[in-house]
Amino acid sequence: MITVVGMGAGAPPGADVAAGAELVVGGRRHLDAVRLPERAERVVLGALAPALDTVAEYVAEGRPVTVLASGDPGFFGIVRVLAERFGAQRLDVRPGVSSVAAAFARVGLPWDDAVVASAHGRDLRTAVNLCRAHPKVAVLTGPGAGPAELGAALRTDARVLVVASALGSGEERVERVTPAEAAGRDWGAAVSVVLCLDEAQALGPVRSVAGPRAGAAGWALEESAFAHRDSMITKFEVRALALARLGPRPGDLVWDVGAGSGSVAVECARLGAAVTAVEKTPDGVERVRANAAAHGVDVRVVQGAAPAALSRLDDPDAVFVGGGGRELPAIVAACARRARRSVVVAMAALDRVPAAREALVDAGLECDGVLLQSSRLAPLPGDVTRLAATNPVFLLWGVRPHSRTEGVSP
Repeated sequence: MITVVGMGAGAPPGADVAAGAELVVGGRRHLDAVRLPERAERVVLGALAPALDTVAEYVAEGRPVTVLASGDPGFFGIVRVLAERFGAQRLDVRPGVSSVAAAFARVGLPWDDAVVASAHGRDLRTAVNLCRAHPKVAVLTGPGAGPAELGAALRTDARVLVVASALGSGEERVERVTPAEAAGRDWGAAVSVVLCLDEAQALGPVRSVAGPRAGAAGWALEESAFAHRDSMITKFEVRALALARLGPRPGDLVWDVGAGSGSVAVECARLGAAVTAVEKTPDGVERVRANAAAHGVDVRVVQGAAPAALSRLDDPDAVFVGGGGRELPAIVAACARRARRSVVVAMAALDRVPAAREALVDAGLECDGVLLQSSRLAPLPGDVTRLAATNPVFLLWGVRPHSRTEGVSP
């Protein structure tokens, strides 16, 4: 067996946790904290591959091995690698308290509704987008993806960062800072986890991060679920297909350009994505904000006319373009150049379809589309029903070949 012992964030394990092992593998501080058997070989973890090769030699000979790890080694830890290499049946895992659990404990907050992301060796933007979309996020940090970088990316967001350093050690430090304060400091290498909190909601009702929120079932909601002006709203049939092609998910950033009522923006946020809605009219901006608040989601709203207003935004994973008039080809072109995965365009005017399609193709996206024509059931006098046609809408979408996005790791 390979015994995997979690250490560090909670009460320390006994000094004899490695008793009986002929090989003990771990970080230097973990190895120094336990009593090693007299004849045991000691391997300080640096590069993982050579350590695993040494473990393999001992396993092949049936000799006992102990691996020391931080916190809960099954939570973004070494258990995954060991199970893949040697099989889960060979592992005797004895978890400690994870750094995430310890960090939330230090600030007295429950974390059963928190989102957890690892930025260690991964693209920081996934963690940033999760922090924008959810009120309670824990980010496991790494070189080049620590509190300073996270704070810099979240400067304009209404969040508080709790930076938990060296948890469980004599140098433990837990500090509450603004994103701007975090961005301006050198945090060193001891940081283990950063909590990103929207303090107004951090103690609210438990919120699921796996699907639609705010109590409403499903998606592609009825138009009556949103405040809108003169029926200027993306109809639910169109919205359903648009959402399918956008594929919003936790860790994504989605733009809703020409947002109008913000129905697409709100639905993407309900599915876990971070969302920026771009709307040029002041009353439209307030309408988007009101709809987001009514559905309990966080949508960042930028007032301005596209494509100029897009220049100051972070690059998106997916974009929905629902308005634009004569500027539509330029807007689609600007969105298509910057989208990492897909662009979806809804148009009522036949004349604008060729130019929008050309803009998608010229940006290197694979383009497809459909004309949506639907008829809804409507009552007639005499307890009978007719079909009421809705206005036809062209929906084009462009998908970037071999998407550049990473998998999500909440």
